[in-house]
Amino acid sequence: MIPAFTGEQIRAAEAPLLERGEGDRLMAKAAYGLAQHTLRALRERNGRTYGTRVVALIGPGNNGGDALFALAKLAARGVAAHAIQLTQRIHEAGAAELKRAGGVVLEKDSPEAQRAIAAADVIIDAALGTGATGGMSLPEVPRDARVIACDVPSGLHAGTGRVAPETIRADLTVTFGALKSGLVVGRGPEYAGRVEVIDIGLGDHLGAPDLYVVESADVVDALPRLERNANKYSRGVLGLVAGSAQYPGAAILSARAAVNAGVGMLRTIADGLTAELLATEVPESVAHHGALPANLNGSGSRDNGLSRITAWALGPGIGEDKQQQANVESALKTGLPVVADASALPYVTPSSGGSHVVLTPHLGELERMLTAAGLRVSRDDIEADPVRWARWAAVSYNSVVLFKGPSTIVCSPEGFTWVNTNSTPALATAGSGDVLTGLIGALLSAWDTQRPVNDLAKLAAAAAFLHGQVGIDLERRSSFGATALAEHIGSPLV
Repeated sequence: MIPAFTGEQIRAAEAPLLERGEGDRLMAKAAYGLAQHTLRALRERNGRTYGTRVVALIGPGNNGGDALFALAKLAARGVAAHAIQLTQRIHEAGAAELKRAGGVVLEKDSPEAQRAIAAADVIIDAALGTGATGGMSLPEVPRDARVIACDVPSGLHAGTGRVAPETIRADLTVTFGALKSGLVVGRGPEYAGRVEVIDIGLGDHLGAPDLYVVESADVVDALPRLERNANKYSRGVLGLVAGSAQYPGAAILSARAAVNAGVGMLRTIADGLTAELLATEVPESVAHHGALPANLNGSGSRDNGLSRITAWALGPGIGEDKQQQANVESALKTGLPVVADASALPYVTPSSGGSHVVLTPHLGELERMLTAAGLRVSRDDIEADPVRWARWAAVSYNSVVLFKGPSTIVCSPEGFTWVNTNSTPALATAGSGDVLTGLIGALLSAWDTQRPVNDLAKLAAAAAFLHGQVGIDLERRSSFGATALAEHIGSPLV
């Protein structure tokens, strides 16, 4: 897992080092890392570094100082290095070092600055750092120039991923000390491009991270272990309440995903049409038509095997089907691990959630959940600070919340937060969420309910990672839909 921190946390970690007079050392490490990545970008773009042209947009703070010292290193390697001074004051020692190395400092409105920007092979954005969020007039950047953001793209909030209108999109962000949360949530990934972290020696001063980015090793650690003496019941039995006469395909997609993710046994509660389709489309699923028994947990009840269910997946495609809605309510009362999606979400209330529950809203559904919990929030509010509102939902419902979006945010009610960036826009296709619900349900069916809720959040994040990885793998071959996604959902598990 990769820890990420807010801008405030980074500044707090730097403070004792700055008080000890180590500011120059921190800046030297940052400048060296920025220069090395800029040289690599020049080689990739031009096949050489000598005689290439780099322009840096320099603001007033230490962020500008980092870039000025980096430019000096580039000038010493034969790069034509130009600093565009955007404010009246810039880092004096950095500017002096650049001039000694043969670089040039230009006023932002000068003809020379405009020509330098137009001719640049690489532009370093060092106008604003982690402590600023916009408000500065920035020059227009040529489309064919490679842009490298120094620490964070100027105008991007380092904690939330919110962007100002003037924010420049980077191809690469070289960030210092640690990964910033705003680079992986909100619109951060859209503006940051690839992210490289430079260790400048903050070490133990960083404290507890704001959130974690899930990696492949975390997935392996989170998934249930398959015992040698396992049988179909010990592997887990998933109850899937899905489908309706209007949306039978959603049940098929979820069922197929659960089977391909390795569920021990699948029992699908569906309407008559969907049950008939499942018999041919997903023969591994045992379909049940009609109402769930009143006492699913009652010993010896004639429930057609439903008492063996170890977890529930609720909601895909149930639409306005009244019987399916009643079945969702019955399943929620069992107290078993559950993933609730789509039309099942309104039936989970702040009082009926629990540490065994995973809720998977998209933006509109999260807004409705928060409103139902008594919070006044709009879509714009959520988009401006998605981690904050996903955490509020997790606390309000005492459940794990998996907030679906370009970056999937997973929060436990204890505040522990995972972010999955391993995804692709190609997953924005009808039925993709149904597949994710089936995958999470399959994993939940083998879940040990004695484990802490933070581990459940990690399991949900692992599912998001796997879902994203399958999308990435399929996209490499061709365009795809949810059927292909469901068919291949177990491939990373092999």
